[in-house]
Amino acid sequence: MDEPETDFNLKVVLVSFKQCLNEKEEVLLDHYITSWKGLVRFLNSLGTIFSFISKDVVSKLQIIERLRGGPQHEHYQSLQSMVAYELGHQLVDLERRSRHPDSGCRTVLRLHRALRWLQLFLEGLRTSPEDARTSTLCTDSYNASLAAYHPWIVRRAVTVAFCTLPTRKAFLEAMNVGTTEEAVEMLGEALPFIERVYTVSQKLYTEHSLLDLP
Repeated sequence: MDEPETDFNLKVVLVSFKQCLNEKEEVLLDHYITSWKGLVRFLNSLGTIFSFISKDVVSKLQIIERLRGGPQHEHYQSLQSMVAYELGHQLVDLERRSRHPDSGCRTVLRLHRALRWLQLFLEGLRTSPEDARTSTLCTDSYNASLAAYHPWIVRRAVTVAFCTLPTRKAFLEAMNVGTTEEAVEMLGEALPFIERVYTVSQKLYTEHSLLDLP
């Protein structure tokens, strides 16, 4: 059962991304899943506005959890071992979705893209002035990340929905770390953990030409 929403603290979630990387800078999937679940709680606490992302993220997390609990679970301990295993056994659809539509590589790539959007948005909240429009911050972050992978009708619906976002102050208060100033300070301390996980994952996918999986 989930903890009461009052116990939620975004700093705890963001710092949990630090545990995703071991000493070899391998992305540990169990910690990655746990960290993402915390981000989903944050998104859901803001209302239904982000449901188009959070619902998709939850479905992707369920796929990875099935792989982690499946007969080949030892190959799904880290992102690096998963990529090596799936590519080595031709379990990835490289050109079109066909035999392996729910491969681990494809599934994590979708989470990876969403993580970039959230990282950019939170960084925008951190560095923007008090009167910044969250709809503009969110749209700019979306256009720089997820928008390229969505059809026009989805992009249009999403950007219209962003116009109803709460204020910057409301976002910062929803992080449950104190005052808005304390929330800004927390983001400065904790966002680098997400950025590092994203950078390591991006490098791995680039090296194996996996960034454009269908």
